[in-house]
Amino acid sequence: MTGPDHFPRNVPFKPAPALVTWFITNFLIFVAFILACIVIPLLFIEPIDLFFVLAIAGGLVVIFILFFIWTRWYYDSMFYELHDDELRWRRGVWFRTTGIVPYNRVTNIDIRQGPVMRWLSISSISIQTAGYSGQAVPEIRIEAIEHAEELRELLRTAVRSCSAVAGDGTGSGPAIKATPAEPVATTGTGLLMLDELKKIRVLLEQQQKR
Repeated sequence: MTGPDHFPRNVPFKPAPALVTWFITNFLIFVAFILACIVIPLLFIEPIDLFFVLAIAGGLVVIFILFFIWTRWYYDSMFYELHDDELRWRRGVWFRTTGIVPYNRVTNIDIRQGPVMRWLSISSISIQTAGYSGQAVPEIRIEAIEHAEELRELLRTAVRSCSAVAGDGTGSGPAIKATPAEPVATTGTGLLMLDELKKIRVLLEQQQKR
């Protein structure tokens, strides 16, 4: 395993440049499928509508050029950043998306590598959290990482450290005993209900003293 210098703390890092090649290759495979299923059979239909075939081919070329430009912009927008207690990320070309994943919410970390990714020596890390349990997609996917095993081990270590501090039973640290707290309300209706509950508790305490 390589050293931890690939993913220093508090320093943004990007996916491998092979992400662009991965996206383009997947797009070409999709285009090849469209050609094989739709365009090529049209060549065997008499009479051949050459204009229609050329229009489809030209449209695919334009789409490919636009997709290539978008892929480059998308790669430039992607950043991940490891902190002591959370993972931060941002991405997006037209609509920027940023997010924070606290380590104490992480429930599962998986490495995935398809045939094209294996050829490019990259992997994707899917991070599942407690809030996303049972969902079909993970909360965050770290795309096109060259040292995926190293990054997963860093994330697992951070998760174990946060779990030990929280004392949820998954770490080696002593558990912190939870103390009952007053209910917290943030809306007007909630505040009124909280006030009524406090009045009821006062009345009950007064009746017990009598």
